[in-house]
Amino acid sequence: MSVGHYENFPVASFLVPPRERRAVVAIYRFARAADDLADEGDAPPQARLDALAGFRRAVDAIARRVDDPLLREAPFAELARAVREHALPTAPLADLLSAFAQDVTVHRYADYAALRGYCRRSADPVGRLLLALYRRESAANLEASDAICTGLQLANFWQDVAVDYAKGRVYLPQDDLARHRVTERQIAESRCDAAWRTLMRFETARARELLVRGRPLASRLPWRIGLELRAVVAGGLAILDRIDAVDGDVFRSRPVLSPRDWLRVGWRTLVPQGGTA
Repeated sequence: MSVGHYENFPVASFLVPPRERRAVVAIYRFARAADDLADEGDAPPQARLDALAGFRRAVDAIARRVDDPLLREAPFAELARAVREHALPTAPLADLLSAFAQDVTVHRYADYAALRGYCRRSADPVGRLLLALYRRESAANLEASDAICTGLQLANFWQDVAVDYAKGRVYLPQDDLARHRVTERQIAESRCDAAWRTLMRFETARARELLVRGRPLASRLPWRIGLELRAVVAGGLAILDRIDAVDGDVFRSRPVLSPRDWLRVGWRTLVPQGGTA
């Protein structure tokens, strides 16, 4: 289903049952619109924060079940309907907005723990909302979902190093840069030397481990949803493979999935993989 943006990972495909598919699209459009407020265009920081505050007002209105003119507008009307029809929690939506606001003001992360804390609010809430949608919110499922969501977020960061740097952001942890003797000047110069290649191998391995760790969740979900999740994980693994295949040189071209890659995604989706990538 087209939701207005290119994605390397399937969003609300035909595998999602129709009733739940509408809710998935509502969640996605809300998150995508809010993320764009933080990332796109040339609005000053305070204007971005003010716009995100409007999104927070809408989420609060949905949570309190009060009438607010905002809830008659897109993307809030369909989101409110999804929350109401499926009794979805609104705390994950607020977490997403908190992360997007952080993107406006925080542009560096000292270490992986700090970056992981950001991912807990920028990525993990989506998986938690979907588990709530499918009524599969066990502790083990939530842990696996968090691993997948953060793994996908990291894959996105590593393919977009150059794009993010142009926006003034570096998601590579500062201590990882120092440990591998890589400076931000190398990013500015698009310099892919031995140190950079080693750093990127380390980062893609970290993301891959998370995706593989969370992958068993697919077998604990209804078969159509499990198949969808295997496709999502396979897409993330394929992106990491593409980054490794060019020795981490994400400067020359942003890794995207080719028709051949999508065939591999299909194979990984239909044939359950073991514990390694």
